[in-house]
Amino acid sequence: MSGYLAAIALAVLAMALPARAEVVADRDYVAIVPAQVTDNPAKTEVLEFFSYGCPHCADFDPLVSKWAKALPSDVVFKRVPISFGRPQWASLARLYYALEASGELTKLDAAVFRALHQENKRLFDDKSIIAWVSAQGVDEAKFTATYNSFGVLSQAKRADQMAHAYKIQGVPALAVDGKYLVSSKELKGYGDLLALTEQVIDKARSEKPKK
Repeated sequence: MSGYLAAIALAVLAMALPARAEVVADRDYVAIVPAQVTDNPAKTEVLEFFSYGCPHCADFDPLVSKWAKALPSDVVFKRVPISFGRPQWASLARLYYALEASGELTKLDAAVFRALHQENKRLFDDKSIIAWVSAQGVDEAKFTATYNSFGVLSQAKRADQMAHAYKIQGVPALAVDGKYLVSSKELKGYGDLLALTEQVIDKARSEKPKK
């Protein structure tokens, strides 16, 4: 095929493909009012609000974890474990931050979901959580100190404060750049949620000051 014909073919194909629709407020996302300050204004921040105790979060976790690894370098992904005021979920939020602080999160993150939702472990209080972590080969004394530390307690409290500021009603929930909570009644699955989140990310990135 000549270069001229190839160019025509590509033009026809482009016209045949549906244009990527712009995201619309209150259909594809809800504006967060007031907008929240992010840790690094130079980056586009994506927050996943979740709980280890949530079965939907357990189903979503493998998908969102893989998706997050492929995000552009100017997009930062962070997870926020919240409790909605439930004591059991508050303990699980502390578990997340304690694993993170002790360097065990990569090893045990998926294992926590598996223990709760496949093995029916009741990790909803300090004693059972510490015993389970110890059984995974983690030093019990060091982990207990971390789990009960001021830093971990403060992070868990801050996570719930963020959930309130972001007006989170359920999990898993994705928020973009402190400004947009991804939300649509038309989503058919987690793949749709992540695809829509990518569009909202594009919107937020386009709104960054040009360098």
